Amino acid sequence: MAGLLTARRVRRPSIFHHPARVVVGGFGFAILVGTLLLSLPIATTSGTSPGLMPALFTATSAACVTGLVMVDTAAHWSVFGEIVIAVLIKMGGLGIMTLATLFTVLIARRLKLRTQMIAQVETRAMNMSDVRRVVRNVVLFSLLCETVAGTILTVRFVVAYDESVLRGAYLGFFHAISAFNNAGFALWPDGLIRFATDPWICLTIAIAVIVGGLGFPVIFELVRIWRHPGRWSVLTRITLFVTTILLAGGTLVFLSAEWHNPKTLGALDDPGKLLAAFFTAVMPRSGGFNSIDIASMEPSSWLATELLMFIGGGSAGTAGGIKVTTFGLIILIVWAEMRGENHVNVGHRRLSSSVQRQAIVITAMSAALVGLSTYVLLVISPHPLGEVLFEVVSATGVVGLSTGITADLPQAGQVLLLILMFIGRIGPLTLGSALALKERTRRYELPEERVIVG
Repeated sequence: MAGLLTARRVRRPSIFHHPARVVVGGFGFAILVGTLLLSLPIATTSGTSPGLMPALFTATSAACVTGLVMVDTAAHWSVFGEIVIAVLIKMGGLGIMTLATLFTVLIARRLKLRTQMIAQVETRAMNMSDVRRVVRNVVLFSLLCETVAGTILTVRFVVAYDESVLRGAYLGFFHAISAFNNAGFALWPDGLIRFATDPWICLTIAIAVIVGGLGFPVIFELVRIWRHPGRWSVLTRITLFVTTILLAGGTLVFLSAEWHNPKTLGALDDPGKLLAAFFTAVMPRSGGFNSIDIASMEPSSWLATELLMFIGGGSAGTAGGIKVTTFGLIILIVWAEMRGENHVNVGHRRLSSSVQRQAIVITAMSAALVGLSTYVLLVISPHPLGEVLFEVVSATGVVGLSTGITADLPQAGQVLLLILMFIGRIGPLTLGSALALKERTRRYELPEERVIVG
């Protein structure tokens, strides 16, 4: 009997055996450490403790690469606090488990199966044997992009804005890290509005956001075979096509809606309007920066921004949202159903039914989460629907754009945004699998029955 009980205890799975649970725990631990560091008096410019809620909210926003803030980043946090924020952004962008895998590779020079599985969940690697190479390439590529963007921004700040070399480098590399990791943290109270017509600043940050948000699988494939579009995978084709359509369409929408708005594009010259409209179209993909006043935008622009934030960026990148791949798959599924086709085809490839179900589930879960959270926030806060919906979608899509109501929300509303940012970063399916106590496999099939739909 004792041997049987021992065997049962050995076979009982730990709560952390599932890789997705470790990802959730890793992000939670990073947020906890960040909160403790930001709670120190040295983290604020006033030299006093900021309190639990501002520290927790900022740490969550940074680790989840969102950018929503309760306090002005530059005015409230000291250099130490800003460095903590930058480190959390970097960790959140790469993924806590990706960094853990890198350290394992460097120290042990080999990976255990469980560690590979953890890294596969975070990097979305297609083959566990490729995890080591994927992690190395992700880290090197991200460092290269941040270095290039940081250098350009540093030179611009020093030459055009009379910053010292040290201050220029600090500003340049902080915003390069924030941009590539789609975090949206800026060190000016008005975001990047003062640089709205500066193409060196805006285009550098916009390109960093786009590259970071495309997704590492797409980037690596383009590096290898960019000259051979016919060999591109379905993932790359959908990502590039949908991204291009959204960027072009978003730019046109913001140009038409805000052209005569004196509080946004109306005060700029024509080239400035085009640059600001493009920048505004890029940022909802999860970048989170703003070069115009979001609160002063037209309601139609708010709606367009919410749609772009909900869609987000590419899979396995630093962006949030349901992902452009998921959005593209939903369009393809609808198109195939309208044509009466039994399968969804892209080029010369047929998409599996499991991928289609996954896209539908992610979209449905995200929409339900946004709807329920918006209702709750409307009940507990005095703000109107437009502002509340914008805030909820921004948090769920880990974007960071805001109409300015974050600090004015009741504490329960701020806690709700914390939860939304956390869920939005790790993904609905990852969270669901992490919370599930065990997986169940049905070993039989029931008779099929058709029901009336619509």
